[in-house]
Amino acid sequence: MSVPSTLAAPKPGPGVRVPDGLREIWVFLIGMGIALMFLGVAAIGSSMVATFATVVVFGVLMLLGAIFQVVTALWGRSWRGFFLHLLAGVLYLIAGLFMIDNPVEAALSLTFLIAACLLVGGILRIILSVVERFEGWGWVLLNGVISVVMGVGIWRQWPLSGLWVIGLFVGIEMLFSGLSWVMLGLAVRSTPKAVLAA
Repeated sequence: MSVPSTLAAPKPGPGVRVPDGLREIWVFLIGMGIALMFLGVAAIGSSMVATFATVVVFGVLMLLGAIFQVVTALWGRSWRGFFLHLLAGVLYLIAGLFMIDNPVEAALSLTFLIAACLLVGGILRIILSVVERFEGWGWVLLNGVISVVMGVGIWRQWPLSGLWVIGLFVGIEMLFSGLSWVMLGLAVRSTPKAVLAA
């Protein structure tokens, strides 16, 4: 089945080396990309469920991190960083348990933190781009404005936004990640063997 010219993946230019093994799994790359895109659309469509699932998964990862930190600390008790690793493990443990036991409160806190980071980061980008006027400063300015608008929008709808923002962001990331895998698979598939052998 041929890909329409308007949707065809960009072909690598002359001299681009693509590993032979990558070309052999182009079907897997496209399949994985499509699956990620479907999951992303599902996460966007049910962002509240995706938010709580993300928070719980993150909590489990924090617990695993706590275990590794504590084991590492106990394994090297004579090391000068023993107490630092032990303290980090305890903090990971507390944060992980909090996220698993209280996913709503954790989601609200994380969403507030996201809004604050978007606001601060956006304001800094705006100031830096206007003051420095470096090459491409207009794009950085636009990026800063978008970050500020998103931060204000999330903050104004908080705490209600805490129920869906994380799931929405995760869904968007999965959607575009899947799209990039699909495009990679199509690009590798359409790469001539001569380029592969070069």
